[in-house]
Amino acid sequence: MLPAVVAEFTSPGPLLFQIGPIAVRWYGLLIALAVLLGLVVSTRLARRRGIDPGLITDLLPILVLSAVVGARLYYVAFEWRSYQGQWLEALAIWKGGIAIHGALIAGTLSVWLFCRWNRLSFISVMDVLVPSVALGQAIGRWGNFFNSEAFGLPTDLPWRLTIPANQAIAAGFPGERHFHPTFLYESLWNLLVFGLLLVLFQQGRQGRIRLPDGALTCTYLISYSLGRLWIEGLRIDPLCLIGLPPSCEGGLRMAQLMSILLMLVGGLGLWWLLRQAPRSSAPPPETSR
Repeated sequence: MLPAVVAEFTSPGPLLFQIGPIAVRWYGLLIALAVLLGLVVSTRLARRRGIDPGLITDLLPILVLSAVVGARLYYVAFEWRSYQGQWLEALAIWKGGIAIHGALIAGTLSVWLFCRWNRLSFISVMDVLVPSVALGQAIGRWGNFFNSEAFGLPTDLPWRLTIPANQAIAAGFPGERHFHPTFLYESLWNLLVFGLLLVLFQQGRQGRIRLPDGALTCTYLISYSLGRLWIEGLRIDPLCLIGLPPSCEGGLRMAQLMSILLMLVGGLGLWWLLRQAPRSSAPPPETSR
């Protein structure tokens, strides 16, 4: 018999290094890396869509700031019980506690306002941003690994995640140490979404498929939400719309509800765009550097 292959994940901790009072955390490094790679991808796609790449560069700081603030506000709003009597802790974003749906809502609003101000097509700009969003999510999910958070139910699978005993106790599983690495599942899923969006973008640009403006955004909403829907079902720390933490027993998980709503929005939007799009159209010209 072949020996079992075990790919056990154990976090080295959230701190990358510290010099005096200055601490550099893995989460911050990963966010910076995601922003940098996202800028490279989005500016290249913008150029191929006929959008000035400089506008994407101008938009990025606004988008990142609004997304981070929105993600934190969304999380705190659903975890307000944890911050009663210590509201200053709500500002401690470096300790973890952000929600991607809050980032998507606030980020989308900031893009819409930016496009209104600069007289740009909102859906065209969103189309060149969503591949970077998927890539950024794939990178950022590893921050959950270093923080030993957002993990799933106990498991004995070879690719299990080892959690410190104190955090397992806090999660309500005092006798367990190994859990589903849901950060890994979502990271890999988002990489697939990123690849899908790039392929569709290229196929549409070459005129091989009908890809009206907004279709990539709708595809992102459907594909990302489909993965989040089932991955969220494995997590033991969901944000609860109804029911009590940690498992929303007898209630409703907010991320699953949002995933269903976004899938409906994306599906209806894609159906409407394809109905409205002409049967044949030439790919948009590329702009020169």
